[in-house]
Amino acid sequence: MPDYRYQMRTSGGQTTVGIVAAANAMAAAQALRSQGNQVLQLIPVAHGSKSIFSRIKDLNYQSGPSSRDILNFTSQLAVMIRAGITLRAAVEGIAEQTENARFRQMLMQIKQDVESGKQFSEALARHPKHFGPLYINMVRASEMSGSFSQMLDRIAAYLAQQIETRNLVVGAMIYPGVIASLAVCVTIFLLTFVLPKFAAVFQGKESAMPWPTIFLMNLSAFMVLYWYLVVMGLVAAAVAFAFFIRTEVGGWWCDRMLLTVPIFKKLFRALYISRSLHTMGELVNAGVPMLDTLAITGEISGNRLYKRMWRSVYASVKTGKKIAQPLQKSTLLPRAVVQMVSAGEESGKLGEVLDEVSTFYAKQLREVIKLVTSMIEPIMIIIMGSIVGFIAMAIILPIFKLSTLVK
Repeated sequence: MPDYRYQMRTSGGQTTVGIVAAANAMAAAQALRSQGNQVLQLIPVAHGSKSIFSRIKDLNYQSGPSSRDILNFTSQLAVMIRAGITLRAAVEGIAEQTENARFRQMLMQIKQDVESGKQFSEALARHPKHFGPLYINMVRASEMSGSFSQMLDRIAAYLAQQIETRNLVVGAMIYPGVIASLAVCVTIFLLTFVLPKFAAVFQGKESAMPWPTIFLMNLSAFMVLYWYLVVMGLVAAAVAFAFFIRTEVGGWWCDRMLLTVPIFKKLFRALYISRSLHTMGELVNAGVPMLDTLAITGEISGNRLYKRMWRSVYASVKTGKKIAQPLQKSTLLPRAVVQMVSAGEESGKLGEVLDEVSTFYAKQLREVIKLVTSMIEPIMIIIMGSIVGFIAMAIILPIFKLSTLVK
């Protein structure tokens, strides 16, 4: 069992420190409190020196905290708060065992802000890049309602689902990326290493060669002689495209394409709907004001078209209208979803309805990812086979034609 270094105040008012072994932080705190003591601090004790792999890992953790780091912090904080540990001591304990140096410094700053009398949500708001508006508003709502640990559990569950969803989408994109890269590499190899071997055979016989062979031979000669221009052109095109999609016009174009490309539009549509409704449901159930909920939902949706839709809902609700009214004019949400949102508004159970709909679309997203992956595989194989077949045909056809002329 792991060891925990504790600081506690006894029933006689004395402050003592020591080490206790327990299965987890909650069990350690309960064991100390069962003796009539007040736990002031509880920190896991790390044994042994770090290995070289751990030191290399430390170097990789010098950047800001990842989504997984934020999730782990939230889960640990919820457990320690339920164990009766003070917020200041819990944040400090988590900070001391955090491997990421920047994240550790951030947590110590949060602890100092809490010690100075600020609310925890105010301390988090000083780090908006890592603790987003949803996180801060849900914490602020829990401070008003007094359900801090339960809200941390809800936030942790939300973060875990978002990480899982993102990993599923990224995983679905990896396979076609690998196949496309392989197709490009094979094509470059054939054009720069295989076709030049046939150049001497076909030299002086251009009139007898079909157009595919002439085209590929010229392309092969250009790539061999001016390969640096090809590389520079590809790099310039990649940089230009990356710069373009960072612009407002390029961003809108990219977001529209994600909802237009036949194979991927169903995947991204399910992703944006699930993310938006899940975020909105969590905020509504947390007691966050509706206007703040709609503003945060638009920011987290992940697509400019959905962001514009939620902004229009925000403007409409601000004038006193219901949420479902502006949604009925949009084509980004299915009619069934809009009807369920309307029914949830009328019955006063909007949070429950949003949770159910987001759960349905999260399940649909997993099914769509499986479907898209299964569809991409044969498509990429056909494309790759067509390219290789075209090159093979361009080599074999003139050989047959020349052999016929010889006869």
